[in-house]
Amino acid sequence: MILIEETEQFVQAFHATDFSGHDYAHIERVRRMALRIAAAEGGDLRIIELAALLHDVADSKLGGTSERVDRHLLSRVSESDRLHILEIINSLSFKGGNRPPMKTLEGKIVQDADRLDAIGAIGIARTFQFAGQFKEPMYVPGLVPREPGDRTGTTSALHHFDEKLFRLKDLMNTKTAKVIAEDRHRYMMEFVERFKQEWEDRSS
Repeated sequence: MILIEETEQFVQAFHATDFSGHDYAHIERVRRMALRIAAAEGGDLRIIELAALLHDVADSKLGGTSERVDRHLLSRVSESDRLHILEIINSLSFKGGNRPPMKTLEGKIVQDADRLDAIGAIGIARTFQFAGQFKEPMYVPGLVPREPGDRTGTTSALHHFDEKLFRLKDLMNTKTAKVIAEDRHRYMMEFVERFKQEWEDRSS
């Protein structure tokens, strides 16, 4: 438990000033979801929990690096566990949906948990929070969604649904996550339709 507590403190400090939707509350939700999926699917809980806690410390858009995660794990876990956790974290990102599949069950579970937090009601809220943080507009009618992995050109919070979020349902690895994703995906579809109705003054 000491290792988990030390990691919690380390991660809390890293995310303390984040307002992009990648705060410590996001980390906690991913950890809880990962452990929930693991309860049904199996896997090494210690690896899953550590990878879930540390996954965004390596994210360059948040100012993180893999080396920072590596330094935290060094001397705290075995070399095989350290390499396993780093492999999960470095393979986690969406990157247009074209990343190679996760090699281990633990990686699949953490990836599913992270992706589930990007969809549904929380995912909607995080999308608009992220767009505001990075000065992207809420919506630009007529704008063509970017191709997967394209980081150039203009986008908006609402276009992010077509560019990424609507694709996540079909990218879930585990049966447990697939079931949860169906419901969250349906909610997002309803939200986007309602958003466009209100934007265009077509709502009742």
